[in-house]
Amino acid sequence: MSAFTNPVSRSVDQARAYTAAILDLLGDRDPLEVLRGTPDSVRTSIAGLGDEQLSRPEAAGKWSMRQVVRHLADSEIVWGYRLRLVLAQDRPPLTGYDQDLWASRLDYAHAPIADALEEFAALRRSNLRLLSIATPEDLQRVGMHAERGEESVGHMVRMYAGHDVLHLRQLARIRNGAASG
Repeated sequence: MSAFTNPVSRSVDQARAYTAAILDLLGDRDPLEVLRGTPDSVRTSIAGLGDEQLSRPEAAGKWSMRQVVRHLADSEIVWGYRLRLVLAQDRPPLTGYDQDLWASRLDYAHAPIADALEEFAALRRSNLRLLSIATPEDLQRVGMHAERGEESVGHMVRMYAGHDVLHLRQLARIRNGAASG
């Protein structure tokens, strides 16, 4: 199982490995710059591809570009909710979710990709607006993630930027495969 596999039932060690891998992808990049640029990068990643190419999975058991974009939109909903909880409440619980169950049960394979991208971009703008008014103290506020423990707003910003990098790389791999396939 990859460090980037994200089942809700994973162990504490798997959660730590996931966090380390995501933060490693971000490296020393400015997380806000990554977060601001991702919607346009996603738009560029899918530009000019037909429906069949957007629907073709990277490999058996892997997601298509369509599914990745829908996942990004739904992840942004989750992050927005978590962000608002932590900014407005004291040490709220943050539940995890199984991204593969969401993809399956919410039919990501047939999601209109243009709608998913539009939703993602709008949600991202809303979340970035909240961060633009956050004080240094706000960035230190914490929630209690069910799998990863205490997470500050500042840490969440870095995690979601690393998550963006992960999926932008995934989109590039899938696009390269679609272009050659």
